[in-house]
Amino acid sequence: MDRQQRLRRWERAAEPYLFVASALFLTSYAVRVLAPGLSPGWQAFWEIVTFVSWGLFVVEYLYRLLLSDDRRRFVRTRWLDLIVTVLPLLRPLRVVDLHERLQLRRDHPRLALETRVMTYTGLTALLLGFAAALAVYHDERTVPNATIHTFGNAVWWAASTLTTTGYGDAVPVTARGRLVGVGLMFVGVALVGAVVGSFSSWLLRRFRQEGEA
Repeated sequence: MDRQQRLRRWERAAEPYLFVASALFLTSYAVRVLAPGLSPGWQAFWEIVTFVSWGLFVVEYLYRLLLSDDRRRFVRTRWLDLIVTVLPLLRPLRVVDLHERLQLRRDHPRLALETRVMTYTGLTALLLGFAAALAVYHDERTVPNATIHTFGNAVWWAASTLTTTGYGDAVPVTARGRLVGVGLMFVGVALVGAVVGSFSSWLLRRFRQEGEA
């Protein structure tokens, strides 16, 4: 078995465990942000869960890099994997990449292309919006002159930013909060564009089918 086959086998075997680790990371981060009054024991427990799951991401990425035939090409072509390893809150972006790789193993995808794009893009947007709301709420809630004082405010801000609406009633004032906002704006444009484009393609296909009928 060559190195490329070993890499593919490892990726298939590691996918469910990475999914569990991603869920644990997001859960532990959410608990630490939303429940700051935890006892020291529980606080330490969730911190351990956060760092252990993050450590698993790093170890798994390095092992795949070690298995790769061309490590420079691996880093260049798997740039998304590197980003979500360094910034685990962005791991929902791997949902799209993972789904496409799974679809390549099937001769007949169960869902139409447009439906798949809208479904997985919507799921990615939901998870990223939740992660961004947590990150901004964590940084903004105790800052003077901040407009985001509750998690509800943070969710409202994330929704308006992700959809590129931008009402302006809740805005981050810290440097990290604004950095998260900039990233969410760019991601929001891409995700909304994918959903709108897929929906338009679906409508055109349906109209064409009805016209032919």
